[in-house]
Amino acid sequence: MRQNSFLALAVFGAVLVAAPVMAHHSFAAEYDNKKPVKLTGTITKIDWMNPHVYFFMDVEGDNGKVTSWGFEMGPPNLLQNQGWTRNTMKIGDVVIVEGTLAKDGTNQANARSVTLQSTGKKLGAASSESTNP
Repeated sequence: MRQNSFLALAVFGAVLVAAPVMAHHSFAAEYDNKKPVKLTGTITKIDWMNPHVYFFMDVEGDNGKVTSWGFEMGPPNLLQNQGWTRNTMKIGDVVIVEGTLAKDGTNQANARSVTLQSTGKKLGAASSESTNP
C-alpha cells in the first residue's frame, strides 16, 4: 500500500512538472515562416518578463487608420545577450520591426529584429525563429 501511494505521488508530481513544459508553444505552432512582416510603429506597452518579452505598438496604415500590433521576443536573458536592457525601448519610441506573422491572422507577430528609428540601432529579438541579425 505504501509503495502504491509513493508511486501515485510520483506520477502526480511528474504531471505537475510536465504540464508547463507541454503548454509552452513552438514557433511553428503559432507563426507562419512564409509570412514575413516589416512594420514601423510607436511603442505603446512593454512587458519585460519571463518566459518571453512582449511589446505592443500602434501602426498607421496607408489609409491613415491606426491598428495595434503585438510582438513576441525571446526571454530577457537572451535579449540582454544581444545588447538589450529593460530600458532599450520606451513607450513613445518609434521602431521598425521585422518578424513573422501569426498563423491565426491576428495583429500578432514574432519579432526577429527591432530597429530604433531615433538611432538606427538594430537589435536581434532573441526570437524562437532561428534567424537573428
